[in-house]
Amino acid sequence: MQQTTDTILMIEPTNFCYNQDAAETNKFQKQAEGLTPAEVQEKALQEFRQMVQQLQQIGVDVNVIRDVENSRTPDSIFPNNWFSTHQSGQLVTYPMAPANRRQERRQDIIDFLMQKYGYRDHLKLEHFEELSEPKFLEGTGSMILDRVNKTAYAALSPRTELEPLQEFCNKLAYKPVTFRAYGPTGELIYHTNVMMCLADTFVVVSLDVVDAKDREVLRRQFESTGKEIIELTADQTHHRFAGNMLQLHNSKREKILVMSEAAYNSLSEDQLVKLNKHNEHLLYFPIHLIEQCGGGSVRCMIAEIYKPEGSVS
Repeated sequence: MQQTTDTILMIEPTNFCYNQDAAETNKFQKQAEGLTPAEVQEKALQEFRQMVQQLQQIGVDVNVIRDVENSRTPDSIFPNNWFSTHQSGQLVTYPMAPANRRQERRQDIIDFLMQKYGYRDHLKLEHFEELSEPKFLEGTGSMILDRVNKTAYAALSPRTELEPLQEFCNKLAYKPVTFRAYGPTGELIYHTNVMMCLADTFVVVSLDVVDAKDREVLRRQFESTGKEIIELTADQTHHRFAGNMLQLHNSKREKILVMSEAAYNSLSEDQLVKLNKHNEHLLYFPIHLIEQCGGGSVRCMIAEIYKPEGSVS
């Protein structure tokens, strides 16, 4: 079992914009003042394509799938919320809180992944949307997976709920570690991946935003798995997207920590020294408009592809 992958999927946007439905629980989103909808889409597309190019140049295998034309899925650029893949041969799809995000789940993408990489089982958790009181778990936005130690970290919120998390853990043999963390206005942080990145040998985390009673439990859990804890400040988390990082590796097996330009520029010299110790490359992208309107950053834009064990793809 491996923690990082060299293969990812990204969705090229066709109608990127501020998603009012998602903004109700995502306080990281802001309107793009002074830009027309067409200008917002064009600028987001430029940021997206530059990011893809940089990833490919460093040796990451990027599957790019274009969103449907004239889509009504403004957040489709964040595919990690609706599916995840696993070396055990499972592909999992998830229940989404904003109704217009549920349309991002595309059978053609599922079919493409299952055929190309040979996943043997499709676990569907979207039935939680149909309950009289729906429950939500938005993929690897809601959960930070320690794939080697089979632990799922989750900051509980209206978009990250215990019941679907428990079903995921039961089906894939993970141990859930839950806690509460708070956003810039004191609300529950909607996705765990805005305040934590767990990599091969380290974890980047803002313990400052975690409920005081949960901090030591988290710290002890990280230490028990041998991860170096690299702490972020609340400001870096709330305003710079510094928690929204992801570790990948490339065709040379070099470790790459990806993040936005805003996140990189917020890092202190001490934090950079620690991160460089664990990675051959720190790769950052200028995605300012995507962060502003979408309320998500680099990690959210990447759906990792973990090829099933024994796959020849």
